[in-house]
Amino acid sequence: MRYRLRHVTAYRYSEPVDLATHMLHLAPRPGRGQAVLRAAISTVPDPARRSEGIDHFGNRVSWLFLHALHQDFTVISEAEVDVSFARPPADEETLPWEDVARLASVAGPEAWEAAEFLFDSPHAPADATARAWLEPSFPPGRPILLALREVLARFKEDFAFRPGVTGIATPVVKVLAARAGVCQDFSHVMIAGMRALGLPARYASGYIRTRPLPGATRRRGVDQSHAWVECWLGPDQGWLGLDPTNDLIVQNEHVLVALGRDYADVSPVRGVILGGGAHNLTVSVDLEPIS
Repeated sequence: MRYRLRHVTAYRYSEPVDLATHMLHLAPRPGRGQAVLRAAISTVPDPARRSEGIDHFGNRVSWLFLHALHQDFTVISEAEVDVSFARPPADEETLPWEDVARLASVAGPEAWEAAEFLFDSPHAPADATARAWLEPSFPPGRPILLALREVLARFKEDFAFRPGVTGIATPVVKVLAARAGVCQDFSHVMIAGMRALGLPARYASGYIRTRPLPGATRRRGVDQSHAWVECWLGPDQGWLGLDPTNDLIVQNEHVLVALGRDYADVSPVRGVILGGGAHNLTVSVDLEPIS
């Protein structure tokens, strides 16, 4: 599936900004199941200096430095992406979840990348409360993908998608207590529980198609950046994307921008400014199929 993406982030400051520096995770990530045909990021005003690079997790990053006085700042990311993530393996062909945990804990050449995502991160620590919620889906010997499918279904049953009740800094335990939140919250809960079970999990940032497939219900979490989880199934089957907000295995409705331990590693726009006072932020995203 080919998509055309446009993501606009606009800041309006109550006072002029003297100096600013911003780090952007907005360019789609090429690789496994995703080809980036075109990508461009522009800003108003133009930066005095800009540099591009790859971060620790393999994501594309832009660093901007603005020296001119400004009271508005807009970032526009546009891209065309061809998405064709591999079909998941059959549930019964995946390893028992305990074997996945054991292989990840040993690390070594087969699991060195996965092992990094076993450890706590600021927004997704290995949490006992999250483990207690996930644990019924992981009885002894169960194939890991069968367990993960059940976890997705339980998110849909147990949690309400409700913008405004949480923020990025809301702890996992509070999201679990409220049983409500948005895609970032559900992803952090799932990652925290999996890490507590000894299973590698990482945070995926990107987009989900704005308009559903014919006959399908509108997806939750659209019109802004979306988040989901990648889980490691073992050295032979690698990473698989799972969307707890929509009870989906990621295949052709998502566009991946960045991977990290949690939201803090992949925030779309992050920066430091001198001046500015209070600010107002608006974000709009459109992800349209073009073939």
